[in-house]
Amino acid sequence: MDSSLRSALRAAVAAACTTAVLLAAGPVGTAAAAPAPTPATPASGVKTGTEVEIPGPENGATAGSGHTRVPTAGRAKAAPHLSEAERAADGEVTKLVDNGSTADRLDIVVVGDGYTAAELDRFHADARAKWAEITAVEPYSTYRNLFNVWTVDAVSRESGVSGDPTPATVRDTALGAYFWCEDIERLLCIDQPKVDGYVAKAPAADLVLVLANSAKYGGAGYNEPSATLGYEGISTASAGNAKSGQVAIHETGHSLGKLADEYFYPDTPGYEKYEGPEPADSNSSTLPADRMAAERAKWYRWLGAPSPDGGTVGAYEGGGYYVTGLYRPTDSSIMRVLGKPFNLPGTEAMIAGFYQHAKPATPLTATDRTLRLRHAAKVSVPRLAGADGQQLDVRWYLDGRELKRFAGRTEVAVSELWLFDLHTHKLSVTAEDRTQSVRDPKVARTLRSTVEWKVRL
Repeated sequence: MDSSLRSALRAAVAAACTTAVLLAAGPVGTAAAAPAPTPATPASGVKTGTEVEIPGPENGATAGSGHTRVPTAGRAKAAPHLSEAERAADGEVTKLVDNGSTADRLDIVVVGDGYTAAELDRFHADARAKWAEITAVEPYSTYRNLFNVWTVDAVSRESGVSGDPTPATVRDTALGAYFWCEDIERLLCIDQPKVDGYVAKAPAADLVLVLANSAKYGGAGYNEPSATLGYEGISTASAGNAKSGQVAIHETGHSLGKLADEYFYPDTPGYEKYEGPEPADSNSSTLPADRMAAERAKWYRWLGAPSPDGGTVGAYEGGGYYVTGLYRPTDSSIMRVLGKPFNLPGTEAMIAGFYQHAKPATPLTATDRTLRLRHAAKVSVPRLAGADGQQLDVRWYLDGRELKRFAGRTEVAVSELWLFDLHTHKLSVTAEDRTQSVRDPKVARTLRSTVEWKVRL
């Protein structure tokens, strides 16, 4: 992103932050009432605020408990008044994981809340630990080298976050994170404009993770893309809770994979049977397995295949919050149950989401000039970390003709091309992921990129 555009975005975020502190937020309740599956609306019937997903109960069987709308600006408190030393530390950006150019990698920005200036080292350690937890799950594990991870230090005046341990607990923090959001104990909300103010300091953001300095179970999925900063969504999680990483992974299933929830609500009026049109989500369908196969629709290519989350891919009734009328690919993927892997269709969708932001080939030699005999064309290709050892397929071409002797290489010297004339030629390299985890040809075509140079003697 060029500097003028980033400056404009920062100005837009600053304006949003100024406006947000003027918004009024309702008082925090003390009851742990079960949330309604449908988004909350005020008496006027007009939906307000930001829609977020509520994580399922800590000891429950489902990954989520539906959605509600929360105030975008949280409790709309002014930012903490920091000392000179605290201001010096506030907003510092660190590249925690460096796998290359922001233009060609999926950039995750991690911001912490409830960390004082003296606790920033612990925030960085928590961010590393949470990233390790996320990349222990496929397909993140195989594709970890497609990601950059940035931390942005947000200095809070007080340690910990509001709502921990009780609804009456209020702490002065940088992002205004708080449990008991909308009277739901495990729903961990934030002041989104304040978060955006810190995210804007990073060079790029495709996904945002907010870590609360807390061991209390909770989180939230802000899965609406940012119109100003371009990220796909925000996941909030407790840094010190063993299940919070699973909450974050589930939420990225929505933001990156564009996957539907696969859980449903038994005995809930209005959710007995789905009678609407075919959903757009790749893991939700009105079609049973036989019709899906006959119509070559949705995840038909995976039907009958053994899935990492157990059992085989089929059409299991119940999903998208409805008990009947909608089908999901498997019985218990992470889109339904925390602690489970993505199923095969979900894995394919996640890989597709990764490659929406990451490219398999990044030029290390400038492409805007003609390379001569003394030059070499260099490209960076990320290594995959899958158990099968499969790597990206790298092939070189001269004027469209494959140079098979260079297969797999990431550097080719012009002198090796055996040019015998004074014409300008086109040298290109293509890196392609031929993973068996993708069966949809439309998705497969997005798993490659090409870099080109002009060359001559």
